[in-house]
Amino acid sequence: MLEVTATSRHYVDRLFDPDPQKVLQGVIDMKNAVIGNNKQKANLIVLGAVPRLLYLLQQPTSSLELRTECAVVLGSLAMGTENNIKSLVDCHIIPALLQGLLCQDLKFIEACLRCLRTVFISPVTPVQLLFTASVSLTHLEMWPKSPTFLVTPVKDPTVIPHLMSLLSRSQRTQEYITQIFSHCCKTPEHQMILYNHGAIQNIAPLLMSPSYKVQMQALKCFSVLAYENTQVSMTLVNVLVDGELLTQVFVKMMQRDRPIEMQLTAAKCLTYMCRAGAIRTDDTCIIMKTLPCLVRMCSKERLLEERVEGAETLAYLMEPDVELQRIASITDHLVAMLADYFKYPSSVSAIADIKRLDHDLKHAHELRQAAFKLYASLGANDEDIRKKITETENMMDRIVSGLSESSIKVRLAAVRCLHSLSRSVQQLRTSFHDHAVWKPLMKLLQNAPDEVLVMASSTLCNLLLEFSPSKEVSWVPVPHNRATEFGSNTCEDVPCCFTQSSKEKRKGNLQLNLNLIN
Repeated sequence: MLEVTATSRHYVDRLFDPDPQKVLQGVIDMKNAVIGNNKQKANLIVLGAVPRLLYLLQQPTSSLELRTECAVVLGSLAMGTENNIKSLVDCHIIPALLQGLLCQDLKFIEACLRCLRTVFISPVTPVQLLFTASVSLTHLEMWPKSPTFLVTPVKDPTVIPHLMSLLSRSQRTQEYITQIFSHCCKTPEHQMILYNHGAIQNIAPLLMSPSYKVQMQALKCFSVLAYENTQVSMTLVNVLVDGELLTQVFVKMMQRDRPIEMQLTAAKCLTYMCRAGAIRTDDTCIIMKTLPCLVRMCSKERLLEERVEGAETLAYLMEPDVELQRIASITDHLVAMLADYFKYPSSVSAIADIKRLDHDLKHAHELRQAAFKLYASLGANDEDIRKKITETENMMDRIVSGLSESSIKVRLAAVRCLHSLSRSVQQLRTSFHDHAVWKPLMKLLQNAPDEVLVMASSTLCNLLLEFSPSKEVSWVPVPHNRATEFGSNTCEDVPCCFTQSSKEKRKGNLQLNLNLIN
């Protein structure tokens, strides 16, 4: 338990003063005290400041200035730790702030939205609270220093439409609301709720905003709306913004003179629209603009998170298309460029900022994961590309090492890369045999998640084909019950490179593994 200081208690006590002016001054002093002070924020939450602030915020007798200052303090408390956010959510801060948006005062609305934005972008906040049709409006009955909540469920289906209507109030409301939408839109159901309430027509004009922050949040909204959603994507290709097609607006945002964040997000929008079937893979905006932009993001001059996002988005874009894979493989020496992902950071001198270096050292595994994903997509179909990948410096050794990494995501990406390359007869007879890749694969089968098991099993099937030298390793011991469990639980989902019917594939996949183990 954090030490509760006398000063913190004094701040809370002042919220109960019968003089409204003293209460207002107490809230203002509290606001100044918590700025940048996480310990003070935690102390005030423990002492019960949040219920009282919410009570004052919702009281009709409170002045607009007091209500606004309460919203500001709550927003500052939300900028602390995740535990702070959990405490605020448990006190029903979200319905209270949503109710506050019914006020007509713009400054108060902006304060409520800013706090809502901070709460909703936290990973501990249930995003469904934004989309639920039944919102609990919190009414507080307050006795001196003895807060009691009376939570009354009120049917209120107007939360999303009301947020849409507030987009026109100011640049701040535009920024906060679109940021809330982009962070909370997690499922196809969420996409359709926003779509059906006019998200596209309300947000599209914001791409022309003079505010960069508004432009970026609007762009991020379109990327989450279009992801794997054909209906939304098909609508987006026909949208006009200031007389210009939305796709062309995205293309302009990918120009080299635009901020990297904007280039990358615009490329994601076009990628998702393409994968959803709204844009052809041979369209100029994909081949000549989106793909080269994403390749640029893989350059070692970019920040770690930009390189990761660029590589993963590029892998997703070209995953089903052979021609895009071939074009990407000869663009800016991409195959060789990805080799740098395994050497990052190469030296301390390359990154002057110590905090940045520390961050990158902790997240370097994400680069390796992204590289494996992109190699897997590049080598999915073309034999020449697979050969180029395996001939890259120490590539097979890196894949073998990746199969043993502590991160499950890296292991999965590595086995996917191996599975992609294992479709090559030539590589099975050379690189795979020379590096004995079956050994770490067999080890991977033990105590691995189903997703890894599925991919590892499919790769082993390819290694055990008649023409593969690896078929001779069937003596390697693996518990029989693990194979039986895998065969009974997941063989329905196992992908396979064979040419038989899907039923025969599953039977063959399982039989090969059981033969291997027995």
